[in-house]
Amino acid sequence: MLNFYSARVLFITTLSFIFLSGCAGVKSVSVSTNDYMSQRRGDILTTGEMSSAVGVALQVVGINEKQCRAAAQQCRDQVADNIGIDDEQRMSALAELWLQEALSMDQKINEGILSEDVLNAYLESARHAYAYLFLTARSPSERALEDRQTQVRDYYNFAVQQTVTRAFNQHHKNLLNSIDAQGLFTVESKQWTIKGQLNEVRLAERQQIPEQLIPASSLTFKGLRNQYRRDGIGAELVAVTAKRVVNKNSKEEVFSETPFPAITAVLRFPGDTLQEVLDTQSVELLGFDPYKRDSVRLAGTQVPLAANFTSGYGLWLARSGFARQSLLTLIGRGEVLEKPRVYLMQPYDPKRRVIIMLHGLASSPEAWINVANEVLGDEVLRKNFQVWQVYYPTNAPLAFNQHEIRKAIKETLKAFDPEGQNRASQDVVLIGHSMGGVLARLLVSESGDRFWEPIVKTYELEGKRKEAARKKLRNYAWFKPMPEVSRAVFIAAPHRGTPFAENRFSRWAAGVVKLPVSMLGRISEIAQLLVDPSSANAAPLTRPLNSISNLSNQDPFVRLAADLPIADRVPYHSIIGNNTPELSLDLSSDGVVPYNSSHLAGAQSEKVIRSWHSVQETPEAIVEVRRILHTHLQETNGVSYVN
Repeated sequence: MLNFYSARVLFITTLSFIFLSGCAGVKSVSVSTNDYMSQRRGDILTTGEMSSAVGVALQVVGINEKQCRAAAQQCRDQVADNIGIDDEQRMSALAELWLQEALSMDQKINEGILSEDVLNAYLESARHAYAYLFLTARSPSERALEDRQTQVRDYYNFAVQQTVTRAFNQHHKNLLNSIDAQGLFTVESKQWTIKGQLNEVRLAERQQIPEQLIPASSLTFKGLRNQYRRDGIGAELVAVTAKRVVNKNSKEEVFSETPFPAITAVLRFPGDTLQEVLDTQSVELLGFDPYKRDSVRLAGTQVPLAANFTSGYGLWLARSGFARQSLLTLIGRGEVLEKPRVYLMQPYDPKRRVIIMLHGLASSPEAWINVANEVLGDEVLRKNFQVWQVYYPTNAPLAFNQHEIRKAIKETLKAFDPEGQNRASQDVVLIGHSMGGVLARLLVSESGDRFWEPIVKTYELEGKRKEAARKKLRNYAWFKPMPEVSRAVFIAAPHRGTPFAENRFSRWAAGVVKLPVSMLGRISEIAQLLVDPSSANAAPLTRPLNSISNLSNQDPFVRLAADLPIADRVPYHSIIGNNTPELSLDLSSDGVVPYNSSHLAGAQSEKVIRSWHSVQETPEAIVEVRRILHTHLQETNGVSYVN
């Protein structure tokens, strides 16, 4: 039996063990990969909760997150004044806390919260993020691999996005009235003065200020396989200069610059020190063309400029109405398309070579949805090329379209470069699909008298009738290779026509095709000259003069055009679909065009792809187009782009 003393010692020892065990607060707990990543990367933008970095700062200050939400301004004041955290912790925490405030106020803006107060909260978030990034002890490059810097950069970019779109969309009328001859403007808010300029951005319609700015992050598109962007500093935006794409030729110009150019906006806070930036109530808004600029200098540091290269193009397609209009145009309904129009996919750049894309029958620039996007998604190609697309009346005969397209391209190049000295006016690449491929070939071919001599013989032209016909046909029967073009890519092109155009449905369709009134007038004048009613031997015009009839393998024009010589200086490439793999290559077809019609002897390369007629949309064809464009750069000494 234990005596009293022994019992007392045992009791004290046991009690001490219990208390000591209770004070041991460190235990090992397993964390799942998802929880680990959430703890490391989660923040106010990704999860709606404060980041662990803010949690640490609040613990040092002695405030919990619940208290901070309840008394937000007091919480921010305590974080700003506490000496227990360094400048990096303080600025990053305040950037996130101000962003939390802005997001919270944004949700209650209809409950009496003033939009100017929300704008102020976003500007404060941007200010503190800017201070963290550029004015604390370490430079951005020294923090390059840290998660926290990525988070704070995102706070800055998001706050800039919200600030800029709100300032433009709320003060648009004032901006129009206040902008000066140098393109400078000022926006006065409740607490801030925002001074800005968009001089580096070329806007369509010669506008100085966009009608609207849309965050690229708010846009998603069905039909586009990928969205291409570049990480960096700044808000990725789309400038809106018109409600929709112009489809009809309502203006004298034969071209349209994109009404939805990409813009990257940054906010630059004046001051050389941390305290100067924290004291200012003024900020400078700068807009840049991300195609022309890939970095920007802020507070003495050169940093990558963020960019979105897909959203402007996607919005252009979404608002074009091309899908429906292209079919209506074929039968002469909807917005009548009298002649071709050249669409620039981005603001004109004199330093970039031009790729011109020509769609096929009953089609539109939508045929190039993923081709154009994937070309612009390749950084080397994006820095060296700009994409133009031609929208033309696919109901018109090939002879008429080749002349009008040639004319439209030349007028567009001349409008931007009257002397033809810019890189953009040289070494143009033509890419044509289906009927667009046939037209592309005509643009780089020499006609000679190949069309004229059979016309003279067939219609027994002589004397005054012959001279009158020669005058009327001079734009259609004679042509030379475009000197600006130095490479061509033909995709599923029926150079020798196709028997598909002779089947019952196609012949019926050829009969219902409606040509524009102006074109009908020209065709009628030519027909009256060719057919001499007093001659018993003169051949009548037995086939409809339109695009469907032209694409038949029995059509005289396409048969004569099949052997036209392509300019020696123009290397050309063929991409051909094969939808009948069970047949030999010579007998194969893409379902519309036979291989022997698409095949051209002398091509620098020929790629046959398992596909139906719309082969241009296949990944294999896009990879081949990109390869050809890289080859073009190498062979024309255009391997790099100089800002």
